[in-house]
Amino acid sequence: MVIIKKLENGISVALEEITYVRSISFGIWVKNGSRNERPEENGVSHFIEHMMFKGTENRSARQIAEEMDALGGQINAYTTKEYTCYHTRVLDEHFSRALNVMSDMVLHSSFAQKDVERERNVITEEINMYEDAPEELVHDALQDTIWRDSSLGMPILGTTKTISTFTSESIRAYYEKNYHTENIVLSVAGNFKADEMMEQLNKALGTWTAKRPFDQYYSKAGYQVAHVAREKDVEQVHACVAFKGLEREDPMKYALGVFNTIFGGGMSSRLFQKVREENGLTYSIYSYTTAFADTGLFSICGSMNPNQLEKVYDLILGEIKEVKKNLLPQKLIDVTKEQLISNFIIGTESTLNRMTAAGSALLLRGQVQDNEEVIGKLSKVTAEDILAVTERVFDLNKVSWCAVGNVREIDVDSIGKKVFHI
Repeated sequence: MVIIKKLENGISVALEEITYVRSISFGIWVKNGSRNERPEENGVSHFIEHMMFKGTENRSARQIAEEMDALGGQINAYTTKEYTCYHTRVLDEHFSRALNVMSDMVLHSSFAQKDVERERNVITEEINMYEDAPEELVHDALQDTIWRDSSLGMPILGTTKTISTFTSESIRAYYEKNYHTENIVLSVAGNFKADEMMEQLNKALGTWTAKRPFDQYYSKAGYQVAHVAREKDVEQVHACVAFKGLEREDPMKYALGVFNTIFGGGMSSRLFQKVREENGLTYSIYSYTTAFADTGLFSICGSMNPNQLEKVYDLILGEIKEVKKNLLPQKLIDVTKEQLISNFIIGTESTLNRMTAAGSALLLRGQVQDNEEVIGKLSKVTAEDILAVTERVFDLNKVSWCAVGNVREIDVDSIGKKVFHI
């Protein structure tokens, strides 16, 4: 069971004691991502994540790496559009030392100008790497265009132009403004005693105070229809079709989760069976959901020969019309719910997964759902619920699409308009 406590400085902590394991997973969650950046700041949140590993007032970058390697533990971080997470997983007996390293990184990062220059080159290469990966770029190009009038539509990595302007001073100023006790939570799962853990956390992070008032930038995002084509020198075309999805806290999200698994969630899904197995048009075809506080997407993606794009779109549209028209078989729904519940329970056997689930929930929702509550809501999904959510999501008047890759000899826009009758 997850319990919520607060440090002396007000930072919320999610604690889950798991006495039958030997590890502890720990995360520092900051409610700051690319959607909290102004256009000229785009990429700074991700840049800060990198800089945390480049040295502190007490340790060099090499010392950070060597200390964590010596513990046999894992330390990593990632930045999303809405938050940044720094996390570690170590044996319980090594946690104090790992916490010392993690707190030093977050509280005392040096942000040295020489490290900024070096890391600018690293992140430039990361941006170029994504540009060379059309199977990744197609998702970002579509989402960036759908949310084009808000910061949610800006790339997490930033652009080569924006990151070229960052300095030690500008990065530190952004850090001091956005890394604040009001938008940070901690999450711990593993073999520990709650009182002893709180004592350690208070000692390491409980005296952290913000240097500036908390005044975080935030722009509300709304779905806008997007039709995008980008040429890349590859053989295939990587295509996505998207519709306005559900917000993170929409009560219909459980029905959408069950539907997504049936529709495009695996090898037995309708899309995979229809497009790949029956027609042999793609190697991969799948669907997935994206949810934020104020908007969401339902996306369908695949990779194919350019001359097969229209046929794939036709088959996707056919499946959409079918699921909007008819109730799905109850037996299929029951099997899918059991699959999702089983995967959910198996996932809770990892301290890292449990720490992540609790930390992200506390940060984004302000509370942590009990596992049985999640299972209960999944169990209650009906065929009528699924029909209602498909009717809501699949608005063919607001379909978006994106194709990246070999689009030299096809008119992506004309194909989309022809198939979806726009």
